[in-house]
Amino acid sequence: MSPPSPIEIGDSKQRMDLPNEVEMPLLDHLEELRQRVLRSLIAVVLAAGFSLVLVKPLVRLLEEPAGSIRFLQLAPGEFLFVSIKVAGYAGLTAALPYILYQGLAFVLPGLTIRERNLIAPAVGGSAVLFFAGLIFAWWALIPAALGFLVSYGADVVEPLWSIERYLDFVLLLMLATGLAFQLPVLQFLLGILGILQWKSMLLAWRWVVISSAIAGAVLTPSTDPITMMLLTGAITGLFLIGVGLVALTEQFRGEIPPNARPPSVAD
Repeated sequence: MSPPSPIEIGDSKQRMDLPNEVEMPLLDHLEELRQRVLRSLIAVVLAAGFSLVLVKPLVRLLEEPAGSIRFLQLAPGEFLFVSIKVAGYAGLTAALPYILYQGLAFVLPGLTIRERNLIAPAVGGSAVLFFAGLIFAWWALIPAALGFLVSYGADVVEPLWSIERYLDFVLLLMLATGLAFQLPVLQFLLGILGILQWKSMLLAWRWVVISSAIAGAVLTPSTDPITMMLLTGAITGLFLIGVGLVALTEQFRGEIPPNARPPSVAD
């Protein structure tokens, strides 16, 4: 029996890298993408509609960090538009896992096994970190910011806040914190692709602290120093976690012998 030709070995290796590969015309790919985007939009609309039914408990939950502050409706229909906005944010957040699933289902069939092992954990970790950022903002950042802002003028003015302005502040801070919590995922991707090494990341810690302070000032809508310091510390801590992840991936890659050849058909 004659040994397999290089072309056959290459085709076999490609089939091993892409076990579920299915050739599709461009129009079929576009149609699949349209269907998945449509399903994601429907999921957001349905989740937002369900959230609109429960919008009053959601608003009360968002009001909890304000303590005894009284909220006012300063214009006719203000709370109605606020309710729609809160329901939209809640619907998008609730539908996020399904949106990520649709995105993975679209891109994974065209990726190699190595790329799948990279993308799937990164996307899952991104979702977990986003929700962790929301919880951190609601539990730590918002109470700290409100405590500073209320105490600053407590002896001069009585705090009576617009419900729309307050919820804009809360939702923006939660969204910005959720996005800032994506830093370890970005570091993980850059590290596993070989673009950055953990030692070079760690050597740049001074620039990271300065960048974290700038990001904390930009992402904090209240611009108070307490919230800025908390967000700066959180971003710096997340950066160090990302450095640890990159170090683990480099150590894992280092355990693979550099002269190890890929399996062939003859094996």
